[in-house]
Amino acid sequence: MNAQSLGVSRRRFIVSAGFATAALSLRPRQFFGTEQSLVAGARASGAKAKITTQALRRSVSALIGSGGNIAALPGSDGKFIVDSGYLGSRPQIAEALDGISRDPVKHLVNTHWHFDHTDGNEWMHSAGATIIAHENTKKHLSTTTRVDDWDFTFPPLPAAAIPTEIIGAEKTLHLNDATVALKHYDPAHTDGDISAYFTEADVLFTGDTWWNGHYPFIDYSTGGSINGMIKAAEANLTMVTDKTIVVPGHGPVGFKTEMIEYRDLLASIRDRVAALKGEGKSLNEIVAAKLTAAYDAKWGTGFVNGDFFTKLVYKGVG
Repeated sequence: MNAQSLGVSRRRFIVSAGFATAALSLRPRQFFGTEQSLVAGARASGAKAKITTQALRRSVSALIGSGGNIAALPGSDGKFIVDSGYLGSRPQIAEALDGISRDPVKHLVNTHWHFDHTDGNEWMHSAGATIIAHENTKKHLSTTTRVDDWDFTFPPLPAAAIPTEIIGAEKTLHLNDATVALKHYDPAHTDGDISAYFTEADVLFTGDTWWNGHYPFIDYSTGGSINGMIKAAEANLTMVTDKTIVVPGHGPVGFKTEMIEYRDLLASIRDRVAALKGEGKSLNEIVAAKLTAAYDAKWGTGFVNGDFFTKLVYKGVG
């Protein structure tokens, strides 16, 4: 099985997901201008987002187009959702969920705390969802949290948006005739990342530990690092076979082959940046060396461009 057999080509995915707008959301401030922060700009894009529903296996679907990718599993126990997207996309997300089934939303998992995965928490809770997350995700959503690379300080979310069911290293859920295994990563993208594996369907949602076809953002302000991202990429590979359908936090649905390419990309750029930093090169000199140039045409068209990714890698190497 490949991306074509799942019904969405890469070109169609990028168009349907609104990447022409959303691709700017995590880049430096100048892409939006000084009058609008990148977080505000990204949130504003949610109102215009077009949601694509992609059926995977055994009633598991992905909703693509508003912030991070969303999982949906309907059934008699109520809909089980992974991540809640932008608040501004509530009408589109609700319509997409109703198109899957009329079951109420009863369970919501946050793969981590970032706004593009949690802004819809409050309305999904008001619709009936219990919110599940790692304890570090609850901590960041409950307190004032600054992300230096976004130049933005997030206030605490309202009480109704805060996870109330907390997982540690792992937790297994049984609902809607399915088994869902939740597993916490060591600090990678953040310090609260978890995956959701739909066992019978053999479908893995990785959250932002995998970005398919795009350089990832790494949140050093809340525990992330390039080495942690590589370790998480390796952990993801141990969880899949060639038949596993894998849904990244951002980018199209993919498979093990793309995950290997991603892991190798991270390791290669990390090693190149570390080598120059070890020679005493400054950040500006390393960015000017364009170490990502061979990858930028494919990987630099999404949320994070090559220069920004080089800066993120530089932070995490000795």
